[in-house]
Amino acid sequence: WPGARGPPGHGEAFPAEAAQYAVDNVQADWAANALESAKVYAEHMSMSDSGIRDQLVSEYGDKFTPEEADSAIAHLND
Repeated sequence: WPGARGPPGHGEAFPAEAAQYAVDNVQADWAANALESAKVYAEHMSMSDSGIRDQLVSEYGDKFTPEEADSAIAHLND
């Protein structure tokens, strides 16, 4: 990657300013991401709504917020 230091594939070390810029400017629709994950769990893993919600908010799973998970479950069958 341009601006990276260190060997590729070993946790590229970007300058702090570049990393902060990325954090400050990331544009992600977390609710949409949670819904997409929920659809995958429902369609391919036959999980119940409560099981999907648990997976979405799990610290060992997707780590979405409870609000994002609740919204995903509410719109799962839209």
